[in-house]
Amino acid sequence: MTRDGADAGWSLVVPLKPLVRAKSRLSQAAGEDVRPRLALAFALDTVAAALACTDVRDVAVVTDDHVAGERLAALGARIVPDTPGGGLNAALAHGARAVRARRPGAAVAALNADLPALRPAELELVLHSAALFPRAFLADAADIGTTLLTARCGVELAPAFGGASRLRHLASGAREITAPGVPSVRRDVDTGEDLRAALALGVGPYTAAQVRGPVGGAPAGAGGPEGPREPVEPQGPVSPAVRASGG
Repeated sequence: MTRDGADAGWSLVVPLKPLVRAKSRLSQAAGEDVRPRLALAFALDTVAAALACTDVRDVAVVTDDHVAGERLAALGARIVPDTPGGGLNAALAHGARAVRARRPGAAVAALNADLPALRPAELELVLHSAALFPRAFLADAADIGTTLLTARCGVELAPAFGGASRLRHLASGAREITAPGVPSVRRDVDTGEDLRAALALGVGPYTAAQVRGPVGGAPAGAGGPEGPREPVEPQGPVSPAVRASGG
């Protein structure tokens, strides 16, 4: 992917809270002891899948959690301290600046850290669509939030994540990506119900290792009683579809 003088490949920025505070809404379903381990597992599966995507050049994780930082760095991620300490959007903007300080021509994408079912091929489809526009985003499975926001070379990321961020990103002029067949990129996990949906898609090995029994009614293992399921790649060509904001 090269456009407008951009370097080849996307740089992804992944924000991660300290594990002691991450995924608080999962406590009821998974238990307070398991919750931090699940949050780390989600991030590990997300980053591993992102790094396996052909269009991804590198991944920067913005976090102050030393344990998570060590584990994610071992996968090949660059760890960026969350020096602003101003919340999610400040962390993402800081990460994008850190990426472009090293690689001014970088196209950047903010990606949620809680996509345990993420498939590299599905992420590639989304990034191909995003490359058509200065800024673009993908809504979550509920069509309320956002799981991915992109900005091409020379364009500010301007993240507006949190809550009903889909409408905020639309209002900001970002184009909404509606590529079919990419459920793994939309399936973030905040609740037990979300986790059950991710397990049905088939989660990565780190999350599968943490889900050894029922989680809020989820089946044991990942992908059903037969255990962890291999990623399912899209069958045949999938044409990117994009819905423009404001029209």
